[in-house]
Amino acid sequence: MSTGTVGMVGITKKGPLNKPTLITSFPEFRRKFGGYLDKSYFDYRYLPHAVEGFFQNGGQRVYIISVPGENCDDTDHDYLAKKAGSRVNFDETIIGKDSEEPSKRTGLYSLKNIDQISIIAIPNGTSQRVQNAMIAHCELLKDRFAVLDPRKDSTLSEIEKQRALLDSSYAALYYPWVNIMDPFSKETLPIPPSGHICGIYARTDANFGVHKAPAGVHAQIKGVFGLERTITEGQQDILNSLGVNCLRLLRDRGLLVWGARTMASDPLWKYVSVRRLLLYLERSIEEDTRWVVFEANDEKLWAKVKQVVTQFLTRVWKDGALMGTTTEEAFFVKCDRTTMTQDDINNGKLVVLVGVAPVKPAEFVIFRIAQWQGGSEVSE
Repeated sequence: MSTGTVGMVGITKKGPLNKPTLITSFPEFRRKFGGYLDKSYFDYRYLPHAVEGFFQNGGQRVYIISVPGENCDDTDHDYLAKKAGSRVNFDETIIGKDSEEPSKRTGLYSLKNIDQISIIAIPNGTSQRVQNAMIAHCELLKDRFAVLDPRKDSTLSEIEKQRALLDSSYAALYYPWVNIMDPFSKETLPIPPSGHICGIYARTDANFGVHKAPAGVHAQIKGVFGLERTITEGQQDILNSLGVNCLRLLRDRGLLVWGARTMASDPLWKYVSVRRLLLYLERSIEEDTRWVVFEANDEKLWAKVKQVVTQFLTRVWKDGALMGTTTEEAFFVKCDRTTMTQDDINNGKLVVLVGVAPVKPAEFVIFRIAQWQGGSEVSE
């Protein structure tokens, strides 16, 4: 399973609309989707800057979904520019529409077509409606995590209110916006931080592993020269306890991500690294056991499945992602008549019970992987 592949949705100058397109560098993005967007695009101009920030911070793979403006046809990239002097609300276009036929999905729903995506961001998607849709998307697919932006010009009280509206272990909120140079006016341009944060996620995954928190001294923010708002130590303490991850300028350390919490009220899932580790484990085990479909569902198969999963988790433990001085302390794997009923066996359903002790917190998290002829499922 890929752990550093990102999906982003927004407006571009050109390129295919509502079609997930893999981009591996910012020059490639400019060739396929055009360059920066000027101020005539209002608050919908941030996708190119987010993509650039992603690559500046170590990202390597991002799928772009370019969407049209509100009430325009499927070829009109310049709709917002033509609406100069007014603002449009196109949350519906950003969220898009679902369909049983993948080619007919639009907006955020188009990202369902790409299994490799593990992180999503919408740089201009700061409304509650869009962020609820992002969270629902991640909770439904159970293989990706949402990086959320604060609303523009948010004060401390406003970011606290935004945080209070959301509750999920599948998303994290970062604050405040970051400052870059406007390529047109050469003046300071505040932009949402999600693109840069996604790059840090990808960089951390590549350098340390998905179990490492994308925060701290290793999470320097590159490609920016400041923050829209300075966060003090006291403010940091308050926001961190609420589940808002602060971006800080620290002496002799530079601009850093100084928080790694999800938006979950459940303390078991309060850390980004724990949630993303479990997503990685669940999806990897599910993929590694798909071969069991149509095999004879008997003791020999159960023993083989247990061996495969145990070998995988042993590698994960040796990489430092799990607690314990022995594998017995780090995880357990069960696949026998205690994990399946006779009805499960008769219906060709194989259930593996896996328990792991993430590095932090050191409690066991239980989830179930099931494979059968009709598909697979994960439950926690």
